[in-house]
Amino acid sequence: MSALIVEGGRPLSGTVRVHGAKNSALPILAAAILAPGTSVIHNCPPLSDVTASLEILRHLGCRVTQEGTTVTVDATAPVRWDVPHALMREMRSSVIFLGAILGRMGEADLSFPGGCELGPRPIDLHLKAIRTLGGEIEERGGRLYCRGALKGREVIFARPSVGATENAMLAAVAAPGTTILCNAAREPEIVDLQGFLTAMGASVRGAGTSMVVIEGGRPLHGGEYTVMGDRIVACTYLAAAAAAGGEVTVTGVDPRHISTVTSVLAEAGCRVVSQRDAVCLSSDAPLFGSRPIHTAPYPGFPTDAQPPLMAALCKGKGTTLFVENIFESRYRHVDELARMGADIRVEGRVAVVCGVPELHGAAVEAADLRGGAALVVAALAAEGRSVITGLKHLDRGYWHLEETLGELGAQITRGGAEEESEPSASVGR
Repeated sequence: MSALIVEGGRPLSGTVRVHGAKNSALPILAAAILAPGTSVIHNCPPLSDVTASLEILRHLGCRVTQEGTTVTVDATAPVRWDVPHALMREMRSSVIFLGAILGRMGEADLSFPGGCELGPRPIDLHLKAIRTLGGEIEERGGRLYCRGALKGREVIFARPSVGATENAMLAAVAAPGTTILCNAAREPEIVDLQGFLTAMGASVRGAGTSMVVIEGGRPLHGGEYTVMGDRIVACTYLAAAAAAGGEVTVTGVDPRHISTVTSVLAEAGCRVVSQRDAVCLSSDAPLFGSRPIHTAPYPGFPTDAQPPLMAALCKGKGTTLFVENIFESRYRHVDELARMGADIRVEGRVAVVCGVPELHGAAVEAADLRGGAALVVAALAAEGRSVITGLKHLDRGYWHLEETLGELGAQITRGGAEEESEPSASVGR
């Protein structure tokens, strides 16, 4: 079993550039099938979720190549409109292909996406949006059979949903007439999807606000686009520097996209300086507790940044209260942090973090993507050796994580968990 072996207690120093945003790349790759031509997508990180998306595109009949972080998709002549169950389960957000396949091919046959370790992620908002646009959806035997001529209409979301907003955008681009998405999600990744659709010749405006307007049915062509930097990866590196101490500059990210996170880090005692496309953070003293943190849709505090920030605040002084409003099973990392000496009390959606003077290395296992990032952050701040397993989750969203942290001064390697099952004695700073 593969594991990350971390010798903690070493401050971080240096500059790191974040890779492309996974949550932008996935809907953009799905959008590539809409245009009968070749699209070139830059800054597309070679993560396991991206690999799964490329396999879906190949299955549909697209010609796909990947060189480094540049992906080329030739969607001139897709021949299929079905996605096998095995490919759907490889990526939890695979339902994003529904709107694009239906829009291009006129029908789609997909299985329900795999279950999620963060609790239920119902796709009811996705299906309601597609039905509003004229899609006929039959749910049978764990599969979705979709067909019908789409037409622009008003779609009103009961609550903001990133995935449902993106799926509706993809379908609406192919639906003649005007589509208005009301109560749409406002995340920066939706703005990125709008940018790519516009590069393909689509008429989309309003992304980043609660109302998105699409003039559908326009001829599309292949487009060239560069994916935005990953704001959650940026938050993870900043949390790591806050926890371990030192001074780190994170580039390739818009500071406005992560201001709710950097403001908490500043309140906890870090020095934070924002530039045009970078954030510099320095930390040389124990962190303090901050005001209560309530996760919320953008522009609120991002749920994906909650676990690594919680890990950073475990070591220090004071108390911080977290309220998780997005996912009901978002605290699965808490028990593992407790194995490292953290003092965290959970009641339902509320977690209270009481800072402790020291964390110690331990053998822990990641149960989900961002929970795994939290364990890495805590391990960097802990005294002694930590062994982190469950790397399949981390590899979904972090590219070259150990190499990047190593360049910042961390002692972190990927090896076999069997050989490192017992943490070593503490290692001082």
